[in-house]
Amino acid sequence: MSNQMHSSIPEEEGELKRSLSNRHLQLIAIGGAIGTGLFMGSGKTISLAGPSILFIYMIIGVMVFLVMRALGELLLSNLHYKSFIDFSADLIGPWAGYFVGWTYWLCWITIGIADLSAIIYYLQFFNNGLPFTPLEGVLISIASIVFIMGLNLVTVKLFGEMEFWFALIKIIAIVVLIAVGLWMIFTGFTSTAGEVASFTNLWSHDGLFPTGMSGFLAGFQIAIFAFVGVELVGTTAAETKDPERNLPKAVNSIPIRIIIFYVLALLIVMSVTPWNKIDPNISPFVNLFSQAGVAAAAIIMNLVVLSSVMSSMNSGVFSTSRMLFGLSREAQAPRWFGKLTSRAIPANALYFSAVCLLLGAALQYFVPNAVQAFTLATTLSTILFICVWIIIMWSYINYRKQRPELHAKSIFKLPGGVFTCWVVIIFFIGMVYVLSLEADTFQALKVSPLWLIILAIGYFFTKSKKS
Repeated sequence: MSNQMHSSIPEEEGELKRSLSNRHLQLIAIGGAIGTGLFMGSGKTISLAGPSILFIYMIIGVMVFLVMRALGELLLSNLHYKSFIDFSADLIGPWAGYFVGWTYWLCWITIGIADLSAIIYYLQFFNNGLPFTPLEGVLISIASIVFIMGLNLVTVKLFGEMEFWFALIKIIAIVVLIAVGLWMIFTGFTSTAGEVASFTNLWSHDGLFPTGMSGFLAGFQIAIFAFVGVELVGTTAAETKDPERNLPKAVNSIPIRIIIFYVLALLIVMSVTPWNKIDPNISPFVNLFSQAGVAAAAIIMNLVVLSSVMSSMNSGVFSTSRMLFGLSREAQAPRWFGKLTSRAIPANALYFSAVCLLLGAALQYFVPNAVQAFTLATTLSTILFICVWIIIMWSYINYRKQRPELHAKSIFKLPGGVFTCWVVIIFFIGMVYVLSLEADTFQALKVSPLWLIILAIGYFFTKSKKS
């Protein structure tokens, strides 16, 4: 399939342009690695798992990095591959391309809906902490979607530029947090509650695993969501200049980012305030700055989190439109999704994703509790992302069987090869089991098979139309 992949496409429909530079790709990778889950969910994760959260982030980080290495080798093995739709359809079968494309599309739609809940939740701070009415919630959602659509419709380069600045804001916030926290630790800062900032706080409150194995496993549920979006580098590959040089650089820097932005940041947070004194309902980032006497800490961090959520939505709208574009080119979605504007933007695919997000905005009427809506949407997207990551590893196993000569030539090989794939697949299947342990995440897990049934019906009709 690969070399003739787009041979039947009329010339006037065009191709995606390689407009994103290394600077854009690096920051998109960082933005993907620092999810809203880190800012929104870390307080709850700390309350569940205590200091063992550091091991949780490192374990998930290693697994996600291995998925990215497999993704990188596959994309670079054949530059006709525009995204994981192409290689999964080529290496597993057309059904796999259909499944992964539409599932990834739904992943980002559910994250977009979760982000709308998060925007409303964080804007309440500027509304004197008062909740918005359902109508106000819907209006805020519409305004957010229109803003993000505007950014994505202009040029791919503008998307890259906005993502660059959104990611930069997140990075600066975390670097400042680490610096302030280290200053508090080395000066022996004492909080108003009499707690002294010290690295000993990590183990002096019932050890590194204070809540036992059940608390440790519960921490994985929220932590996995913090990593979704890291594979966005793979969706931007078709629009990146010099992918053979830039893609490996972006993928290989993921472990360093995870250590700095997750492990080091949360290590500092729990050294300044003992884990059992951290309020799960308040961002530990806001709490640390407030303790340091930064009067505007809450305002600054709320603005940072809002920019993080907008960054997530920006990435989501970008990737959903590229997935629909790829599916259309494989005749697995309506053909008009594959049409590009004069600026090489798949505008019809963008409009469709925006309409689906607007339908999600209606959720504000039915589930006015923003936190509850956020939990449901994020758990569903986590389950779907796990499915996508497993398909990437399955594609790699088939690639090693079917194209050994391409693997031999590869300059960006997956460490451990097929054995690594099986380790990652078993780990993520275990994570699906972990999601069944808590009542709120189990709700979303029960709903997820419905999507598989809808996909099977959709694929059957697509296939019968082709024949």
